[in-house]
Amino acid sequence: MHDPKEAIALLYDGEQAPTLTAKGEGELAEQIVQLAMDYEVPIYQNADLVRILARMDLGEQIPEELYRTIAEIIAFAWHLKGKAPAGFVFPDRDDAEG
Repeated sequence: MHDPKEAIALLYDGEQAPTLTAKGEGELAEQIVQLAMDYEVPIYQNADLVRILARMDLGEQIPEELYRTIAEIIAFAWHLKGKAPAGFVFPDRDDAEG
């Protein structure tokens, strides 16, 4: 991974919209990414999305216009960690193949 110029961190508690918990540029961005790696938090790189979210204030919930985009990122991150929302059943691979 190259050194980030900007980074943000979101917190999602499963009940409310994700909240901006950290943001920074340069060395601070590197520290945010390093902390995420240290705690095995999935990292998603999208410079355009970071620029949009970096305009928010810390503690602010993401805007409704970004719900779907952020939900897809969170769902993918959960999938990578083998997690799923309560009640979700992973499709049976045999059924998916026909």
